[in-house]
Amino acid sequence: MSGTPHSKRLLKTTVAAAAAGAVAFAPLAPLAQEAARSSDPLSISIGQSSEFTRVEFAGVIGVRSQVRREADKVIVRLGVSAAPDISRLRVDPPQGVKAVETRMARGGATDLVITLAEGADARSGVADGAVWLNLYAPGKAPETPAEETGAKINAVVPVRAVSSDEKTVLTFQWGAPVGAAVFRRGEAVWIVFDAAAKMDMAGAKALGPAKDARWAAGGDYTAVRIAAPEGLAVAADGQGGTWTVTIGGPPTGASGVEVDRADDGSDALVARMAGATKTVWLTDPLVGDRFAAVTALAPGKGFSGSRSTIDLSLIPTAQGLAVETPTDDLKIEAAGDLVTLSRPNGLTLSPPSATLEADEREADAPKRAPHPSLILEEWAATEGFSERYRRLQDAAAQETLAATDNPRAPIGARLALSRFLVGSGLNYEAIGVLNALIAQAPNMQGEPEVRGLRGAARVGVGRLEEAQVDFAGAALSNDPSAKVWQGYIAAEQGDWEGARRAFAAGASVIDDFPKEWRARFGAAHALAAIETGDLPAARQLLDYVFSQNASAADQLAARVVQARLFDLTGDKARALAVYKAVARAPLDGIATPAKLGAISLELDKGALTPDQAAQQLELLKWRWRGDATELAVIRKLADLYLQQGRYREALDALRSAGKRMANVPGAAEIQADQSKAFRALFLEGAADGLQPVQALALFYDFRELTPIGADGDEMVRRLSRRLIDVDLLDQAAELLKHQVDERLEGVAKAQVATDLATVYLMDRQPEKALQAIWGSRTTLLPTAVNSQRRALEARALMDLGRYDHALEVLDRDQSAPAREVRGDVFWKQQKWADAAPLYEARLGDRHKQTDLPLTPAEESWLVRAGVGYSLSGNRAALDRLRGQYSPFIARARSANAIRVALDDDLSGVAGAADFAGLSANADTFVGWVNAAKQDFRKEAGGGRPATPAR
Repeated sequence: MSGTPHSKRLLKTTVAAAAAGAVAFAPLAPLAQEAARSSDPLSISIGQSSEFTRVEFAGVIGVRSQVRREADKVIVRLGVSAAPDISRLRVDPPQGVKAVETRMARGGATDLVITLAEGADARSGVADGAVWLNLYAPGKAPETPAEETGAKINAVVPVRAVSSDEKTVLTFQWGAPVGAAVFRRGEAVWIVFDAAAKMDMAGAKALGPAKDARWAAGGDYTAVRIAAPEGLAVAADGQGGTWTVTIGGPPTGASGVEVDRADDGSDALVARMAGATKTVWLTDPLVGDRFAAVTALAPGKGFSGSRSTIDLSLIPTAQGLAVETPTDDLKIEAAGDLVTLSRPNGLTLSPPSATLEADEREADAPKRAPHPSLILEEWAATEGFSERYRRLQDAAAQETLAATDNPRAPIGARLALSRFLVGSGLNYEAIGVLNALIAQAPNMQGEPEVRGLRGAARVGVGRLEEAQVDFAGAALSNDPSAKVWQGYIAAEQGDWEGARRAFAAGASVIDDFPKEWRARFGAAHALAAIETGDLPAARQLLDYVFSQNASAADQLAARVVQARLFDLTGDKARALAVYKAVARAPLDGIATPAKLGAISLELDKGALTPDQAAQQLELLKWRWRGDATELAVIRKLADLYLQQGRYREALDALRSAGKRMANVPGAAEIQADQSKAFRALFLEGAADGLQPVQALALFYDFRELTPIGADGDEMVRRLSRRLIDVDLLDQAAELLKHQVDERLEGVAKAQVATDLATVYLMDRQPEKALQAIWGSRTTLLPTAVNSQRRALEARALMDLGRYDHALEVLDRDQSAPAREVRGDVFWKQQKWADAAPLYEARLGDRHKQTDLPLTPAEESWLVRAGVGYSLSGNRAALDRLRGQYSPFIARARSANAIRVALDDDLSGVAGAADFAGLSANADTFVGWVNAAKQDFRKEAGGGRPATPAR
């Protein structure tokens, strides 16, 4: 199609939007590859202008798209099960769009979810056979005209009547657009508006052929009832805020409202009515029954036909929609251009195929099964396959062509072909035929046999989640054969209890399936019985399977289940023999689980060493991929590695499953095993036998397994304390900083930030230590933590040479950490008389324990106390110190330094320069670092012996 027709179409759409009360925009500039409207059931076109981006959904499915808004998300419900191609939107999203994604919706439909940026907006509507969606960047959305906001709706609505003997024309002047519904019930015409107001009937005294007019207003609606003989026609027209209703005159056929089944196959009806606004429930004052009116904005649109079901009746309208119902739970939802009518358990509707023309089947066409989801053995071709396939294919093709022009064309030939394909095991081909049928007639999703056949075909190719959607549809809710499939799917997904319930619900029809499926269902049911502890039932079910004379593959699959039963009942020798026999089969999907069972049994009885079993499992995990069997192999292999202390190999094996198997039965257990192994390593001490560098590398390689919350934080702190112990201070600081910046708040953040500041000071980075302290200030900290933080802040300031500021921070704090820092500050300020008593105080009564030598830190304090007293000329204090600590000199590491520091002959004679070398050797920083490391060890439980590596 050339660009000119496309531009005309866009312009026509814009004009139609303007006529409907929307803001008119300049035509879009469509992309070259999107210039032609596709003939596909669903086509998505994208165009852009300087002000907005338009997305249009066309085709027989696209025009039925439903658009709704939820907070910052615009959700477009598409009546297809396969996600459409939205790569253009996803890769290059329009301005104002944060993200674009698709997701499966109820009933097999697909939701296109567009997340808007803050301040962005969207508008939607229907025009020219397409649903359109305009996306606006922040600040570019058009303002709603004042007359459309409802602010100018008249509180009193003047009603004028122009009457003659044949008809009367009533005009309602609302002053602003309102929705309306106009229809006849018996000998009365009802006019319902979606806003409350007082009707001024002074200008409508004479009603011509009509009679009495009465009105009533509710909280958000106004209803007018006019008595009029049944023979009088009713018409309605609206422009802006003015509605004109004509009673009498020549009849005019209403149009613009279409009613059909819901596209998602649910038991509901959907009316397409542009501008639907509200559902108003009313009670007829004469009859006493309850009915509903659904209002819609101008221009006029009505439902000319009638439709009745057990649950409701749609009566003809001149404007809007009118619904009568004998039930009290009918739900009517008006949203945009769609009105959905439903009940909690669905409406009682005939199958979609009931309205189609009768089809003429060939004599050998597969016949319909007694139940929609049942497969009959006779469907498969026993001879003449190719010829029969060709005839069925030709009939289906002719029927498809006929359905292009005739919406009531039969579907029998296509269903016959689908039965043949499913019965012959050609499941991919059957899915294609059924999907094409639904694409051409979306309401066929509500046809029970269509859902049942497609679900069976999807099970046949392993698409269990998609099959589950088909069998869960309302159309199959009472089908026992669907219950059998649901039981099989539940067993394949590891839902053993659900499998047993579903199999029990469909037990009456299992014998009607072909023998291959009887065997598969029986084996799955037996496995579910084993997993739920019902071993006698499992034994009976296996006997049933072996009596079916099914194929060798199905018999072998049942033998694997039987071996599992033998194992659980204690007959391990027999179980091992069965496993080994099945493991020799040339079918990897069956041989692999059998081989796994054999390895497990031989390992338990000691016939295999753990190393030998691990080697065999490593080979086995590459033999069969992608299902629960692979996960079972991986779990067994990882368990062996953990027992051997091969932690990295264990975690690598568990991680190899990856997100690709997130929906496979056993995936949750794999994730739990990973978390459990990681927790054992870094929270319960299993990694204590590793070198700190090895532990750090292991943690970094699998850090995504760190649990959220207190346990994860404790893991990080434990590992950082081990790194501190071996002076890997940069790595320890990185771990702690991540905790402070990303994971913690409040008191917990302040405590870890205190550890981080300590590490920075140990690494001689006082600026970063101050940032850690200042960035984690909070109230209500324990007194001890506050004292520690003040001391660290003062120490950092001291290292930066800001001595006075450091003393201001300490203020009157007399805690041990504060006195320690205060002494070091005085020493650096050369205030010997103030520093020496503080160093001596740190020694306390240590002089009384002469049987124990001094620690390096105590020797440093003694040297500094002695030098301080000597430089300050305090001989009395120096004599006391020498008398108390002389017995320690002989066993001291720095004996000569202590003798010089306590020498009375130097007191008042030597200067600071003479003691410079001696003071340098008595650096208290080393002692503080060692003490800090010891504190970290105590916090990490370092007093207990480490778990040895295995």
